[in-house]
Amino acid sequence: MPGTLSVVLITLNEAANLPRTLAGIARLGDLVREIVVVDSGSTDATLELARAVGAQVFVEPWRGFGAQKNAAIAHATGDWVLSLDADEEISPALAQEIGALLAGKAALSAYRIPRLNHFLGKPLRYGGYWPDPKLRLFRRGAAQFEERPVHESMQTSAPTGQLKAPLLHHCYPTVADYIDHMNRYSDTGARMLVEKDRAPRTMPALVWSAVLNPTATFLYNYIVRLGFLDGRAGLLQHLNHSVYIHWKYVKAWELLRRS
Repeated sequence: MPGTLSVVLITLNEAANLPRTLAGIARLGDLVREIVVVDSGSTDATLELARAVGAQVFVEPWRGFGAQKNAAIAHATGDWVLSLDADEEISPALAQEIGALLAGKAALSAYRIPRLNHFLGKPLRYGGYWPDPKLRLFRRGAAQFEERPVHESMQTSAPTGQLKAPLLHHCYPTVADYIDHMNRYSDTGARMLVEKDRAPRTMPALVWSAVLNPTATFLYNYIVRLGFLDGRAGLLQHLNHSVYIHWKYVKAWELLRRS
């Protein structure tokens, strides 16, 4: 008998993304026992869209990405859990692969899924953005997220397998979306640097962190890792990512100055 599956995700004003994510979940068919949504105060149609497909919706205060995702996992009751972001989509091939895995006797308790990131609607296949494997499918109780404010990753002590079909990540549909993302994440990243005593305190450290490090990162990802093969989308993505690194360290330096 196939193992039952809980699909869990966190939301905040995701009405623009959620229909695509829910359509991807529907590709799993009867395998899905429940959809669990933990929302942190949406003011758009997010809750209505989730409830319309029968999702269990929990409105809870924001705890940070890792803790919030663990809260969603805690509500799951299926044998297996698939953790998604609200801007991710289960591809038809991935739905088929997960169905076949859970219909048989899965050899392992946790699986990584390759993630195909999109920038301005274009897939990024070079520059370190593919295959971008993420641990997202696991037996309930076998894994949980590291409780970090941003850039959270899932942790498990169990041996992990690797699926082949991609999870589609529609992360930055517009430049404005990415700039907003960079601003918010660089704020949090700067605070983390200060808390870990990794913020630049001297002029040489500031020059390296805010100028040379972003430049070196761009050259490595765009040239050495062939990011230029992704065309204009690749160029803009790698330029913007370097700007994000610059912002993060400059903001950390500013925080130190103010304190």
